[in-house]
Amino acid sequence: MDIAAFLLDSVPFARLLGITFDSVGSGTAVARLADREDLRNHVGGPHAGALFTLAETASGAAMLSAFGDQLTRAVPLATGAAIRYVKLATGEVTAAATLRAGREEVVARLDAGERPEFEVGVEIRNAEGVVVTEMTVSWTLRPNRDA
Repeated sequence: MDIAAFLLDSVPFARLLGITFDSVGSGTAVARLADREDLRNHVGGPHAGALFTLAETASGAAMLSAFGDQLTRAVPLATGAAIRYVKLATGEVTAAATLRAGREEVVARLDAGERPEFEVGVEIRNAEGVVVTEMTVSWTLRPNRDA
């Protein structure tokens, strides 16, 4: 499955913002947001909502790269997020997302009939590589009722 294409097809808002992917695989993803005037805030950087969407989109791709094979029996849902704006972002920004849980543990909990919860950490960096935003997204795999 082409996770980047699947995600951008499933989430039109991410496509509207112009989010692209550099890489996706094995519980990780790197997504990019171009510097666009229509996405800037009152201080000239990407709007907080655009940064949030970039990070959440990257986290979703990282999650799908680990658990995409479980979609026939469970629905992935974001259950929460915590974001910290560290430094004013300017220019193009890149979000790197990493699954913080072991895949085997999450799948074992799903196999046991539980609704596993896990986190994906995201760092957004500017073009100079400086971290401008940090985010943690909490996810769950909700078992399908008919699975």
